[in-house]
Amino acid sequence: MAEPLYKQNIWNREEDQSVLEIYDVETGERTVVAEMDYCIEAPNWTPDGKALVYNSNGCIFRIDLETKEITKINTDFVNDCNNDHVLSFDGKQLAVSHATKEDGKSRIYTLPMEGGVPRLITPLAPSYLHGWSPDGKTLAYCAERNGEYDIYTIPAEGGVEKRLTDAPGLNDGSEYDSEGEYIWFNSVRSGLMQAWRMKADGTEQTQMTFDENWNTWFPHISPDRKLVTMVCYKKGDVQPGEHVPHKFVELRMMNADGSNVQTLVKLFGGQGTINVNSWAPDSKRFAFVTYRIRGFGIPEEE
Repeated sequence: MAEPLYKQNIWNREEDQSVLEIYDVETGERTVVAEMDYCIEAPNWTPDGKALVYNSNGCIFRIDLETKEITKINTDFVNDCNNDHVLSFDGKQLAVSHATKEDGKSRIYTLPMEGGVPRLITPLAPSYLHGWSPDGKTLAYCAERNGEYDIYTIPAEGGVEKRLTDAPGLNDGSEYDSEGEYIWFNSVRSGLMQAWRMKADGTEQTQMTFDENWNTWFPHISPDRKLVTMVCYKKGDVQPGEHVPHKFVELRMMNADGSNVQTLVKLFGGQGTINVNSWAPDSKRFAFVTYRIRGFGIPEEE
């Protein structure tokens, strides 16, 4: 059997098959929502609890959790969306990160949740969205400026961006908690990638995980602010600043104070599995994506 494309090029997703799942943190039960014969990424849970929103092939889709009906959201000319997208806390708006045609770099746009003509928010690029403040007024994102990747905020209507981090190396994954008090993010500043949080104004930047054997990415805080989920890569399997697909990773959970870190799921995935917050409104469940390789199934762990 020929070597799969993902081994020839780890970023090639042409052979990916996706399994969209829900994990119940109270029972440990995993429920399959849908299986796709193509790559989907980064589920968001809608605030009404009725649907999940994800990206695939540059577009944004909504899947109804009861009927399993999939609907493409009209994003007009924005048709190269990546896996950094979020919904406003009231569920009325959608913000996406889209590779613009002039230079192929990611910029952030907002549009009505039912679809419409997107509005450019970040003229500067690249910018990768991860958070929307509960009051709807501010977006938080990772951006590369002058060779450094840091966390920035900007008014949700557009305006002047504000840099919140200045530690060397990658700072990424910024998202607000439901009270707007903290922004959670991940940073490589301590050597390995770890979970951090800071006040919404950028003060009190505090390391929250201290694992010496894992690179921890994308800490997602539950709506009740009690639990945090994360995706973790084995030390040495990737460079600390790499968040790549086609790896054996773990989904972990901890209390919001950093205690009681535990492994929930071991899976084949990584990039696309849980890039953005996917907690259900009840704080009891979250969504994620696992992957298979067409013709190979789930590869054996090396």
